[in-house]
Amino acid sequence: MTDAARNALVRSLLTEENPFNSTGDVIDWIANRNREVGVSVEEIPFAAMKGWHFDGETGNLVHDSGRFFSIIGLDVRASTYTQLHWQQPVINQPEVGYLGIVAKIFDGVMYFLLQAKIEPGNVNCVQLSPTLQATRSNYTCVHKGRIPAYLDYFRKHSPHEVLLDQLQSEQGARFYRKRNRNIILLPDAKVTATEDFRWLTLGQIHTLLRRDNMVNMDTRTVLSGLRFPADESGLPPLSDWGRELFASEASMDGESTVDGVLYWLSELKTVYELVVDKLPLRDVDGWMVTEREIVRPDRRFFRVLGVDVTIENREVANWCQPLVQPMQHGISVLFAQRRRGVMHFLLQAKVECGNFDVVELAPTIQCQTGNWRLAPPGLAPAFLPEFDAGRIPGRMVVDAMQSEEGGRFYREQNRNVVFLLDDGVELDVPKNFKWLTLGQIKEFLRFNNYLNIQVRSLVAALEYR
Repeated sequence: MTDAARNALVRSLLTEENPFNSTGDVIDWIANRNREVGVSVEEIPFAAMKGWHFDGETGNLVHDSGRFFSIIGLDVRASTYTQLHWQQPVINQPEVGYLGIVAKIFDGVMYFLLQAKIEPGNVNCVQLSPTLQATRSNYTCVHKGRIPAYLDYFRKHSPHEVLLDQLQSEQGARFYRKRNRNIILLPDAKVTATEDFRWLTLGQIHTLLRRDNMVNMDTRTVLSGLRFPADESGLPPLSDWGRELFASEASMDGESTVDGVLYWLSELKTVYELVVDKLPLRDVDGWMVTEREIVRPDRRFFRVLGVDVTIENREVANWCQPLVQPMQHGISVLFAQRRRGVMHFLLQAKVECGNFDVVELAPTIQCQTGNWRLAPPGLAPAFLPEFDAGRIPGRMVVDAMQSEEGGRFYREQNRNVVFLLDDGVELDVPKNFKWLTLGQIKEFLRFNNYLNIQVRSLVAALEYR
């Protein structure tokens, strides 16, 4: 990234004034698109899902083309602090899709081109999505629909136009080893915003992230990888919290060094075990397939349902597909605290069945809200009972409901919280938790499969102003 681009990025981070679209205009635009675009999502029996069938040999729920994704079974054995064995359905989508954002610099400020995109599983239909959000099956037009807008910018770009390019994982408890290409481009060519697209600054996006379900999961994961220069000189006055974040991003040596964190992760991956075998869906123990859902008899965790979708402005206006619906809202909490004079964040090394490499770094707390109270004694998520009861001194600096990806999940929301612990509060930290600076977190974000999508969403919500 050139010096001019770095300066424009920081100005974008600290700017909410937008001569193209005020934040109020963007909110009104999304509301108008919700009113104007016809949307119908109807739950239907699996037998009525055009283009889908249960495979005769495995019972897996698959697309007739053999593309897009499928619902298969997994047999999972995990050895961490205890021995666990379970079976479950999972989304198998081996394709690597694009999550791409086009950026441009206008008058020294970087702007990001986001679209008002409707996904069938969104709780509120329209959310702010990346410029391009498409699976390989989508952008190669397996659905025989239109080519996604702006695709050529991502398929024909030059290396010098790349601001960020990473492969990042999706939800490890719902997908089997799923990754997408997270990419931000600053193209030389002119870019015109069409009807469903608007230019926004990072400052505006952070303001909208304080609202429930305005900025979708894919936008959050892409933006989480941006790194900001540490030098505060020449910047407008910052809040105390903003100064703390800039200082933390500049720090690569906190309570642990980067090498120390790598050693800790390697040790855990050696000690912990995760053995995952694909299983025919019809053989998954503890789950049943009915005419309308794949579900546990006790109705815990999640279910798979079929939907018939009509959305007027999509590449294909009507289609059918399965969606995964959680049985409760979730919660993701990232603890922050000043330690040794630098802001740190408490991450856990979390084992999930779809992980590529046993563990990924996750928020301090990550679970479905209704499940932890049913956990056996001593197996409730660390810190959650005390946090839930308000017994940990501190304050919320981020607190909003955020949706998961509406193309695969049906009305799934998680409460996203960044919680600043009071100075001097000491926690009994288990061995699979580690305090990291923001600089160390961003360093691990440069590489594949270190930070899970839940912690990336929380990093994206950190507001520097």
